[in-house]
Amino acid sequence: MIPFAMTNKLLRLLGLALAFVGSAPAQEAAQPRLATLTLQAGMHNIRAELARTPMQTQTGMMFRQEMGANEGMLFVFDQPERRCFWMKNTLLPLSIAFIADDGRIVNLADMQPRSEDSHCSAQPVRFALEMNQGWFAKRGIKPGFRLKGAPFGS
Repeated sequence: MIPFAMTNKLLRLLGLALAFVGSAPAQEAAQPRLATLTLQAGMHNIRAELARTPMQTQTGMMFRQEMGANEGMLFVFDQPERRCFWMKNTLLPLSIAFIADDGRIVNLADMQPRSEDSHCSAQPVRFALEMNQGWFAKRGIKPGFRLKGAPFGS
């Protein structure tokens, strides 16, 4: 039998341990879904989550374990700049399209999970669209192709 004072102390320690575990960084969990919009790539509709804030763009697809066949994430920045992405904490293989203001794909890159390799836009852009790896290639979408949707004025 454990004396009451010791039981009370053990319960407080257990409570502290649970509080510590509960406060572990949320970065290692899949991030919540973001607001979406629909983009058109020819006859294909894309349901794109919008990453607009600095935190959303830094987090992106990190720690997510799945993404639907026609789902993606559109990164939206205020100013055109040369944009670079990496996959350090991203678990899914992705393809990225760097997109001009008018919806024209500037360049594409395939990105491997958990890689720290940089994948950069060939010119300054405000948009980047991440899709499951191979999505663009399977549909014959290449640089120069124009996406349609609200962000691109169409």
